[in-house]
Amino acid sequence: MFSVLRQPYPRQENPRRQFLRAMWIGLFVGLFLLLFQPFGLQTWDTPYKSLKIAGFGLVSFVITALVHWLPAMLYPVYFREENWTVGREIIWVMLNVLLIAFANYLYLNLYVSSSYIPFGLPGMLLSTFLLAIFPVTGIIIGNYILQLKKYSGQAGNVPLHPMPEPGAAEQPLIFIAENEKDSLTIAPSSLFFIESSDNYSTFYHLLDGQTSKTLLRSSLSRLESQLTQTDTILRCHRSFIVNLDKVEKMTGNAQGYKLHLNGGQFIIPVARKYNDTLIARLK
Repeated sequence: MFSVLRQPYPRQENPRRQFLRAMWIGLFVGLFLLLFQPFGLQTWDTPYKSLKIAGFGLVSFVITALVHWLPAMLYPVYFREENWTVGREIIWVMLNVLLIAFANYLYLNLYVSSSYIPFGLPGMLLSTFLLAIFPVTGIIIGNYILQLKKYSGQAGNVPLHPMPEPGAAEQPLIFIAENEKDSLTIAPSSLFFIESSDNYSTFYHLLDGQTSKTLLRSSLSRLESQLTQTDTILRCHRSFIVNLDKVEKMTGNAQGYKLHLNGGQFIIPVARKYNDTLIARLK
């Protein structure tokens, strides 16, 4: 069980999807409380009761949106997908649930006395935790198993290109830096991948038979736009451009596909939005 908590887990980083997720959570909370009226809401006698109960959904939406956006902006390294695990996802979802309960408790106190809720704030937080911990854990572990089977199973069925040797007849790739002066000329069969490094991009390639690194001041998107001469060197992640001819093995975990290059020396992640493009190119 504890080993599962340390396994990689996909983290949703797309702002639009995060917004939609927060909206659906807010809508679910609002409708759930409106229909079932737990925690004594059924006996709550107040004007505009339905509208006030719907306010719980709005509070839940705002809290979820802030939980998804603000910490990731302040501590981006901690929330990178490569650092995310099943255990972190469970803790983060439960923290979100408890913050929603706390905020809704404060919202309810705008209209009624805190003595209206049995056991007050501690009782509300404890009951929320006990109600949520088992379904949250079960859903996350279940999703982990599904994603692991999906990517690990499909990875072995994807055909890989034969790896060509560097040759004199190749059409070289020419990359121009942002200052329009510096450039890098490299044979396609010598390039392993390009990695984003702040304001620079790092080229990993063969030089005189040895693996070498070369820096060029340019964004990865700018370099990607210069790849007009080949269809086997492509973007596979926000931080990587990879040469598919250099991929020796493809594996998968719950976060997605992993590309292995140069005898396993380099392992490149594939962002889920590039899955279809990458598989199509490999086939």
